Amino acid sequence: MNTASVSTTQISVSERAKAVAAALIVGIALVYTTGFAASTDVHNAAHDTRHGLAFPCH
Repeated sequence: MNTASVSTTQISVSERAKAVAAALIVGIALVYTTGFAASTDVHNAAHDTRHGLAFPCH
């Protein structure tokens, strides 16, 4: 009988903080870019997506 062992790796708090900070920066950049895009097509696509996800935007 062959059993496979699963090893778990713990991530340090500083690594988690770096991942959260990176995700926040990317998320804010995406929201800012689409929200203030000069192209109305990009802005409207983001706007329609927000409404499709039931996220209030105005």
